[in-house]
Amino acid sequence: MIDRITVETRGPGLIEITDRLPPLDGDGLLTLFVRHTSCSLLIQENADAEVRTDLQAYLERLAPRSDDPSMSYLRHTYEGPDDMPGHIRAALLPVSLSIPVEDGRPLLGTWQGVYLVEHRDRPHRREVAVAYQRL
Repeated sequence: MIDRITVETRGPGLIEITDRLPPLDGDGLLTLFVRHTSCSLLIQENADAEVRTDLQAYLERLAPRSDDPSMSYLRHTYEGPDDMPGHIRAALLPVSLSIPVEDGRPLLGTWQGVYLVEHRDRPHRREVAVAYQRL
């Protein structure tokens, strides 16, 4: 089974998509792949919103906008000051996830959720390819 999830973003941040995963059957392996170069996928805590806020702040500190003096070495700046840092963040975070499935349920931990991480400033329409293989 191959499916797609479309995610409308509003700028940088973590958007939980766990509840948008398709219905699954039996035991298998769920694979997610984001089809873009300036966003990522992540499995992370979904109980405390401060975790998402802190992660976003860390990513912004790790790879600031290209108009920050510390990023003056960047060449790829013509798509905006958020573009190349978005590519850097996407190179550091996963763009695909593999999740085991048992009895039709992804084997996520108690406090885990699946997130699309948007790295760009403006809204985007992101597509996540979803593949499920029964074992």
